[in-house]
Amino acid sequence: MGRVARLFGRALALRCPRCGRAPALAGWFRVRPHCPACRFRFDRGEPGYFVGAGCINLVAVVLTFNAVIIGTIALTLPRPPWAAVPYLAVPLVILLPLLFFPFSRTLWIAFDLAFRPAERNDDVPDDQG
Repeated sequence: MGRVARLFGRALALRCPRCGRAPALAGWFRVRPHCPACRFRFDRGEPGYFVGAGCINLVAVVLTFNAVIIGTIALTLPRPPWAAVPYLAVPLVILLPLLFFPFSRTLWIAFDLAFRPAERNDDVPDDQG
């Protein structure tokens, strides 16, 4: 398995994308400051670091939403249930971003590591945290 596939596999398992030995999350909506196993700082010390994760979440939700709505309409042709579409659409729009939120964060960290490998200053010093 390639390095990038390993990074994304660990991210999808909600583990540290760099080492895979520890959970990356402190809760469903909170990323740990750093990996307890390898000391990798998840935000890499940059303000606004997780803006890219928001973009990943938005794209994933829009693509999933469109696939579900188009699939529903296609499967029910020639008489799509137009009156029922809002009952499917509204819960999807509310639930999908919440369900995908932690994955978007860990996937963003993996994406960043794939293009910008970790450096020495990306780790938390042993005397901190």
